[in-house]
Amino acid sequence: MAGRKTAFTTLLALLIPIANASASVSPAAEELFTVFGLAVTNSIVTSWVVSILLIVGIRWMVGTPKLVPSRGQAVIEGFLSFVRDMTGPIVGPKAFKTALPFILGFFFFILIQNWSGLIPGVGSLGMGVEGTDGHFQVTQPFIRPANADWNGTIALAAVAMISWFWIVMKYEGPMLLLKDLFGNKADKKEVGGGMWLALWPIFLMVGLIEVISICIRPFTLSVRLFGNIFGGENLLHQTNFFPLFYFLELMVGFVQPLVFILLFSVYIGLICNHGDGEEHH
Repeated sequence: MAGRKTAFTTLLALLIPIANASASVSPAAEELFTVFGLAVTNSIVTSWVVSILLIVGIRWMVGTPKLVPSRGQAVIEGFLSFVRDMTGPIVGPKAFKTALPFILGFFFFILIQNWSGLIPGVGSLGMGVEGTDGHFQVTQPFIRPANADWNGTIALAAVAMISWFWIVMKYEGPMLLLKDLFGNKADKKEVGGGMWLALWPIFLMVGLIEVISICIRPFTLSVRLFGNIFGGENLLHQTNFFPLFYFLELMVGFVQPLVFILLFSVYIGLICNHGDGEEHH
């Protein structure tokens, strides 16, 4: 019978999401309920679920850390070593210890959020309408990947930039940050006093460009992640979860958190990682 109705999809729809998947994914998350007047969307619910699973899952896999690691502890340590070895040289030794928890948090959270859209039932379990062909079309899924919601990726980018600012202020301070952005990088003894003075306007202009770059980083971080995940969700739904595209989304879901943490590491390293024996001693 045509018309809107509220119902859980069948067990078959949970196991095979292509049976009842909608033709496309809405760019806006759907509101499920409110708490103290604040809307709680399906993407927020997914982020809560992923956060709980990460905490419980990692604690369960590691248990009590041992000198001879268990299988679960070895898996987690392998991921930690992979992320540490990749981002450590970029961030630099001075700020890496402080930055590592943020980097690991971003990596695991974004990775699981991205892959959550590939779990059967995500995006196909919820409220909807019965189409003219007799198939149930989901228009308001109960859960959806948080990174397919621009609000979610904006929040991640905001946390990343606030963390970046805090780390930079902790290890460099405002004066050294200003020197990094606007200071004259030329060696006065090598280029001469006249040329050194003539280079000041150029370095000031470069500093202004760098400030503009910093200001647009939250936008670029959030749009890049949202665009890839939202586009992948739509591709899967419109191609009925074709196996090739499903595999590609697995790869994209893994690459995007790598891109995010590498950019975050570069932002910190540009200010805090100056190598050995530099002017910041």
